[in-house]
Amino acid sequence: MQRSLLLVSRRTLEASTKQDARLVVNAVRCFASDGSGLPESLKRIATSEVFPNEYPGQNYAFNWCLNGDGVTPLKKASFRITKELDLKIAGLVPVAKKAAIKAAPASKMPEAGSDALTFEAFDEVSQRTKDLLSLSEKLYCPEGDFPTTRTGVRVITNSATLAPQLMGYLERAPKRDPDSQPITAYVLEGTDEEFAGYAIEEVEDEADDGSLIAKSVAAVVVVGKKPDIKVIVAGLEASQKGLEADEAERAAKRAAEAENAEA
Repeated sequence: MQRSLLLVSRRTLEASTKQDARLVVNAVRCFASDGSGLPESLKRIATSEVFPNEYPGQNYAFNWCLNGDGVTPLKKASFRITKELDLKIAGLVPVAKKAAIKAAPASKMPEAGSDALTFEAFDEVSQRTKDLLSLSEKLYCPEGDFPTTRTGVRVITNSATLAPQLMGYLERAPKRDPDSQPITAYVLEGTDEEFAGYAIEEVEDEADDGSLIAKSVAAVVVVGKKPDIKVIVAGLEASQKGLEADEAERAAKRAAEAENAEA
Protein backbone atom coordinates (compact mmCIF):
# COMPACT_ATOMS: atom_id res chain seq x y z
CA MET A 1 0.00 0.00 0.00
CA GLN A 2 1.44 3.33 -1.05
CA ARG A 3 1.26 5.89 1.70
CA SER A 4 1.67 9.63 1.44
CA LEU A 5 4.68 11.27 3.09
CA LEU A 6 4.15 14.56 4.88
CA LEU A 7 7.42 16.06 6.03
CA VAL A 8 6.22 18.40 8.73
CA SER A 9 7.63 19.15 12.15
CA ARG A 10 4.44 18.71 14.19
CA ARG A 11 6.06 19.77 17.44
CA THR A 12 7.11 23.08 15.89
CA LEU A 13 3.63 23.63 14.45
CA GLU A 14 1.88 22.80 17.72
CA ALA A 15 4.23 25.00 19.71
CA SER A 16 3.46 27.88 17.39
CA THR A 17 -0.32 27.47 17.68
CA LYS A 18 -0.14 27.10 21.45
CA GLN A 19 1.92 30.27 21.70
CA ASP A 20 -0.67 32.05 19.57
CA ALA A 21 -3.38 30.72 21.87
CA ARG A 22 -1.59 32.17 24.89
CA LEU A 23 -1.35 35.52 23.16
CA VAL A 24 -5.07 35.45 22.43
CA VAL A 25 -5.86 34.54 26.02
CA ASN A 26 -3.67 37.31 27.36
CA ALA A 27 -5.29 39.82 25.05
CA VAL A 28 -8.81 38.82 26.04
CA ARG A 29 -7.95 38.95 29.72
CA CYS A 30 -7.41 42.69 29.35
CA PHE A 31 -11.10 43.26 28.58
CA ALA A 32 -14.17 42.75 30.73
CA SER A 33 -17.04 40.73 29.28
CA ASP A 34 -20.74 41.28 29.84
CA GLY A 35 -21.33 37.55 29.59
CA SER A 36 -23.41 37.89 26.40
CA GLY A 37 -21.77 34.84 24.89
CA LEU A 38 -22.52 32.57 27.84
CA PRO A 39 -25.15 29.83 27.82
CA GLU A 40 -28.39 30.67 29.69
CA SER A 41 -27.62 27.99 32.30
CA LEU A 42 -24.47 29.85 33.33
CA LYS A 43 -26.12 33.27 33.24
CA ARG A 44 -28.61 32.11 35.84
CA ILE A 45 -25.78 31.33 38.21
CA ALA A 46 -24.08 34.67 37.89
CA THR A 47 -23.59 37.37 35.31
CA SER A 48 -20.08 38.48 36.01
CA GLU A 49 -16.92 39.40 34.24
CA VAL A 50 -15.32 36.37 32.70
CA PHE A 51 -11.60 36.04 32.12
CA PRO A 52 -10.85 34.92 29.51
CA ASN A 53 -14.39 34.17 28.29
CA GLU A 54 -14.09 30.40 28.69
CA TYR A 55 -16.96 28.11 29.65
CA PRO A 56 -18.02 24.50 28.96
CA GLY A 57 -17.75 24.10 25.22
CA GLN A 58 -15.43 27.07 24.83
CA ASN A 59 -11.84 26.22 25.77
CA TYR A 60 -9.07 28.03 23.94
CA ALA A 61 -6.42 25.31 24.28
CA PHE A 62 -8.78 22.63 22.97
CA ASN A 63 -10.10 24.85 20.20
CA TRP A 64 -6.56 25.47 18.97
CA CYS A 65 -6.00 21.72 19.05
CA LEU A 66 -9.12 21.14 16.94
CA ASN A 67 -7.89 23.83 14.57
CA GLY A 68 -4.72 21.80 14.14
CA ASP A 69 -6.96 18.85 13.20
CA GLY A 70 -8.55 21.01 10.51
CA VAL A 71 -11.81 21.81 12.33
CA THR A 72 -12.59 25.29 13.64
CA PRO A 73 -15.53 25.33 16.10
CA LEU A 74 -17.21 28.49 14.79
CA LYS A 75 -20.26 28.10 17.06
CA LYS A 76 -18.05 28.08 20.19
CA ALA A 77 -19.50 24.81 21.42
CA SER A 78 -16.89 22.05 21.24
CA PHE A 79 -16.81 19.52 24.05
CA ARG A 80 -13.73 17.45 24.80
CA ILE A 81 -15.06 14.20 26.29
CA THR A 82 -12.57 12.03 28.17
CA LYS A 83 -14.83 10.73 30.97
CA GLU A 84 -18.51 10.27 31.82
CA LEU A 85 -18.71 13.61 33.61
CA ASP A 86 -17.71 15.33 30.37
CA LEU A 87 -20.68 13.70 28.65
CA LYS A 88 -23.04 15.15 31.25
CA ILE A 89 -21.47 18.60 30.94
CA ALA A 90 -22.07 18.39 27.18
CA GLY A 91 -25.71 17.55 27.85
CA LEU A 92 -25.34 13.90 26.82
CA VAL A 93 -26.30 10.70 28.63
CA PRO A 94 -23.59 8.06 29.20
CA VAL A 95 -24.34 4.58 27.90
CA ALA A 96 -25.95 2.46 30.61
CA LYS A 97 -23.81 -0.57 29.85
CA LYS A 98 -20.72 -0.73 27.70
CA ALA A 99 -21.01 -3.40 25.03
CA ALA A 100 -18.47 -4.74 22.57
CA ILE A 101 -18.90 -3.28 19.10
CA LYS A 102 -18.19 -5.60 16.18
CA ALA A 103 -16.50 -3.81 13.33
CA ALA A 104 -18.07 -3.75 9.88
CA PRO A 105 -16.34 -5.73 7.10
CA ALA A 106 -13.10 -4.23 5.81
CA SER A 107 -14.78 -3.64 2.45
CA LYS A 108 -16.91 -0.96 4.11
CA MET A 109 -13.79 1.02 5.06
CA PRO A 110 -11.37 1.37 2.11
CA GLU A 111 -7.92 2.89 2.54
CA ALA A 112 -6.91 5.93 0.55
CA GLY A 113 -4.41 4.93 -2.09
CA SER A 114 -6.09 1.58 -2.76
CA ASP A 115 -7.97 0.58 -5.90
CA ALA A 116 -11.24 1.33 -4.10
CA LEU A 117 -10.34 4.89 -3.00
CA THR A 118 -7.93 7.42 -4.44
CA PHE A 119 -6.06 9.95 -2.33
CA GLU A 120 -7.72 12.74 -4.30
CA ALA A 121 -11.24 11.49 -3.55
CA PHE A 122 -10.43 11.01 0.13
CA ASP A 123 -8.86 14.45 0.47
CA GLU A 124 -11.86 16.10 -1.20
CA VAL A 125 -14.42 14.49 1.10
CA SER A 126 -12.18 14.94 4.13
CA GLN A 127 -11.90 18.71 3.59
CA ARG A 128 -15.61 19.06 2.95
CA THR A 129 -16.37 17.11 6.13
CA LYS A 130 -14.07 19.29 8.21
CA ASP A 131 -15.71 22.43 6.81
CA LEU A 132 -19.20 21.16 7.66
CA LEU A 133 -18.14 20.05 11.13
CA SER A 134 -16.76 23.55 11.71
CA LEU A 135 -20.25 24.92 11.04
CA SER A 136 -22.02 22.48 13.37
CA GLU A 137 -23.99 23.89 16.27
CA LYS A 138 -22.15 21.58 18.67
CA LEU A 139 -19.09 19.37 18.38
CA TYR A 140 -18.68 16.32 20.58
CA CYS A 141 -15.13 14.98 20.80
CA PRO A 142 -14.74 11.62 22.57
CA GLU A 143 -11.08 11.00 23.29
CA GLY A 144 -9.26 8.00 24.74
CA ASP A 145 -7.02 5.08 23.89
CA PHE A 146 -7.73 2.44 21.29
CA PRO A 147 -8.78 -0.71 23.21
CA THR A 148 -5.87 -2.64 24.81
CA THR A 149 -3.29 -0.14 23.51
CA ARG A 150 -1.87 3.26 24.35
CA THR A 151 -2.70 4.68 20.92
CA GLY A 152 -4.60 7.91 21.38
CA VAL A 153 -7.85 8.42 19.46
CA ARG A 154 -9.98 11.54 19.01
CA VAL A 155 -13.39 11.51 17.36
CA ILE A 156 -14.83 14.83 16.14
CA THR A 157 -18.55 14.55 15.50
CA ASN A 158 -21.81 16.48 15.52
CA SER A 159 -23.74 13.38 16.57
CA ALA A 160 -25.14 13.44 20.10
CA THR A 161 -26.13 9.78 19.62
CA LEU A 162 -22.77 8.39 18.54
CA ALA A 163 -20.59 10.37 20.97
CA PRO A 164 -21.59 8.44 24.15
CA GLN A 165 -21.27 5.11 22.32
CA LEU A 166 -17.80 5.96 21.03
CA MET A 167 -16.77 7.18 24.46
CA GLY A 168 -17.82 3.78 25.79
CA TYR A 169 -15.82 2.02 23.09
CA LEU A 170 -12.55 3.84 23.80
CA GLU A 171 -10.51 3.12 26.91
CA ARG A 172 -10.00 5.96 29.33
CA ALA A 173 -6.56 7.46 28.87
CA PRO A 174 -4.30 9.06 31.49
CA LYS A 175 -5.08 12.74 32.04
CA ARG A 176 -3.25 14.88 29.51
CA ASP A 177 -3.41 18.34 28.00
CA PRO A 178 -5.15 18.72 24.62
CA ASP A 179 -2.84 17.50 21.88
CA SER A 180 -3.00 15.91 18.45
CA GLN A 181 -3.70 12.17 18.51
CA PRO A 182 -2.28 9.37 16.35
CA ILE A 183 -5.81 8.55 15.13
CA THR A 184 -8.43 11.21 14.39
CA ALA A 185 -11.93 10.32 13.21
CA TYR A 186 -14.23 12.84 11.54
CA VAL A 187 -17.86 11.72 11.78
CA LEU A 188 -20.56 13.89 10.21
CA GLU A 189 -24.22 13.06 10.74
CA GLY A 190 -27.21 14.41 8.82
CA THR A 191 -25.87 14.62 5.28
CA ASP A 192 -27.23 13.03 2.12
CA GLU A 193 -23.70 12.12 1.10
CA GLU A 194 -22.57 8.64 2.16
CA PHE A 195 -18.84 8.05 2.52
CA ALA A 196 -16.40 6.03 4.57
CA GLY A 197 -12.64 5.77 4.24
CA TYR A 198 -9.34 6.20 6.04
CA ALA A 199 -5.82 7.32 5.27
CA ILE A 200 -2.45 6.86 6.93
CA GLU A 201 0.33 9.39 6.47
CA GLU A 202 3.92 9.45 7.63
CA VAL A 203 4.93 12.68 9.35
CA GLU A 204 8.02 13.85 11.18
CA ASP A 205 7.92 14.84 14.83
CA GLU A 206 10.61 17.05 16.31
CA ALA A 207 12.22 15.47 19.36
CA ASP A 208 13.43 17.41 22.41
CA ASP A 209 16.97 17.38 21.01
CA GLY A 210 15.80 18.88 17.72
CA SER A 211 16.09 15.70 15.70
CA LEU A 212 13.25 14.56 13.46
CA ILE A 213 11.51 11.26 14.13
CA ALA A 214 9.25 9.61 11.56
CA LYS A 215 5.86 8.42 12.76
CA SER A 216 2.51 7.57 11.21
CA VAL A 217 -0.87 9.18 11.87
CA ALA A 218 -4.30 8.12 10.66
CA ALA A 219 -7.50 9.92 9.69
CA VAL A 220 -10.90 8.25 9.46
CA VAL A 221 -13.80 9.96 7.68
CA VAL A 222 -17.40 8.73 7.93
CA VAL A 223 -20.37 10.80 6.73
CA GLY A 224 -24.02 9.99 6.16
CA LYS A 225 -27.59 10.51 7.25
CA LYS A 226 -27.03 8.16 10.18
CA PRO A 227 -23.41 6.93 10.25
CA ASP A 228 -23.01 3.32 11.36
CA ILE A 229 -20.87 2.96 14.48
CA LYS A 230 -19.67 -0.42 13.19
CA VAL A 231 -18.18 1.31 10.16
CA ILE A 232 -16.49 3.89 12.39
CA VAL A 233 -15.00 1.12 14.53
CA ALA A 234 -13.82 -0.63 11.36
CA GLY A 235 -11.93 2.55 10.47
CA LEU A 236 -10.36 2.81 13.91
CA GLU A 237 -9.30 -0.85 13.83
CA ALA A 238 -7.83 -0.55 10.33
CA SER A 239 -5.96 2.59 11.38
CA GLN A 240 -4.49 0.89 14.44
CA LYS A 241 -3.31 -2.06 12.36
CA GLY A 242 -1.79 0.31 9.80
CA LEU A 243 0.07 2.30 12.45
CA GLU A 244 1.44 -0.89 13.99
CA ALA A 245 2.57 -2.19 10.59
CA ASP A 246 4.31 1.07 9.76
CA GLU A 247 6.13 1.15 13.10
CA ALA A 248 7.21 -2.48 12.71
CA GLU A 249 8.59 -1.65 9.25
CA ARG A 250 10.53 1.34 10.61
CA ALA A 251 11.89 -0.75 13.50
CA ALA A 252 13.10 -3.41 11.08
CA LYS A 253 14.75 -0.75 8.94
CA ARG A 254 16.54 0.76 11.94
CA ALA A 255 17.75 -2.68 13.02
CA ALA A 256 19.09 -3.41 9.53
CA GLU A 257 20.87 -0.04 9.39
CA ALA A 258 22.43 -0.64 12.82
CA GLU A 259 23.60 -4.09 11.75
CA ASN A 260 25.17 -2.74 8.56
CA ALA A 261 26.91 0.02 10.53
CA GLU A 262 28.53 -2.55 12.81
CA ALA A 263 29.62 -4.78 9.91
